[in-house]
Amino acid sequence: MPEYGYFLSCEEFGPAELVEQARMAEQAGFTALWISDHYHPWNDAQGQSPFVWSVIGALSEAVSLPIETAVTCPTVRIHPAVVAQAAATSAVMTNGRFRLGVGSGEALNEHILGHVWPPAHIRLEMLEESIQVMRRLFTGEEVNHHGTHYTVENARLYTVPDEPVPIDISGFGPAATALASRVGDGYITMMPDESMVEQYRKGGGAGKPVSGGTKVCYGTDRAECVRTVRKLWFNQFLPGEMGQILPSPSHFEQLGPLVTEDMVTEKTVCGDDVEEHVSALSAFADAGFDRIYVNQIGPDQRGFFDFYRTKVLPQLQQG
Repeated sequence: MPEYGYFLSCEEFGPAELVEQARMAEQAGFTALWISDHYHPWNDAQGQSPFVWSVIGALSEAVSLPIETAVTCPTVRIHPAVVAQAAATSAVMTNGRFRLGVGSGEALNEHILGHVWPPAHIRLEMLEESIQVMRRLFTGEEVNHHGTHYTVENARLYTVPDEPVPIDISGFGPAATALASRVGDGYITMMPDESMVEQYRKGGGAGKPVSGGTKVCYGTDRAECVRTVRKLWFNQFLPGEMGQILPSPSHFEQLGPLVTEDMVTEKTVCGDDVEEHVSALSAFADAGFDRIYVNQIGPDQRGFFDFYRTKVLPQLQQG
């Protein structure tokens, strides 16, 4: 039976709110946490973007749940040697309950230092090399690396967990999924796509965890939930590579009028129909996912956790 976790949104909530949501998630019966790693929110209406590593430190004291970034880009904005130190410390603080989820990133977060934003195939090359660097550092030994994209000299992590931090790789297409199959300790994707799960497992990921996530908007007024999703998360309905190449929240906001309420209704669970919520998460289970994370869009966090504690999770846990 899959595990069900809660997905903390750093784009939408400040640090104290995220910690409180984690407490509510544990009390509601969720068994793991994802947390997003952003420099910017997707749009100004979301309105937040705390430094994820500080929040993870607070979470390690507030809850006993496993924690994973979903996902960190260890290639441009932050050098992989620094990400490795942050991840190793997080693993020590959580007594080994931390996993590092990584991906090839978005210009929204990664271009802020003025570097050229590379094309997708170069970003995957950089991601693979960054993983090599981080894995060597997780050993606690001194690392010297002179690669295509990164240089590391005389670097050693002195604070490391007993076991190396597992690195899960995010993939939404065949190339990234192939990379995850080849070098990942697990696979992350946001669609209940059985074919991608199959590709991952056949390509070398057999026996390794596959994790997926989805967003919902619980509330007693379905129409209000639809409006909330359209206001806060219209970006997730934009097609193609726009999510990876647009450089600022204002650029995403310019495309907001392209997203209609009908699009939201068609693609997002909104409201308080138990079966709709159960069906959305069960789609991931049916596609072969091991861990499934859900995020509540909007301000009614207490109502969401009560709803899932009493009505949704019990049905999911019955199989």
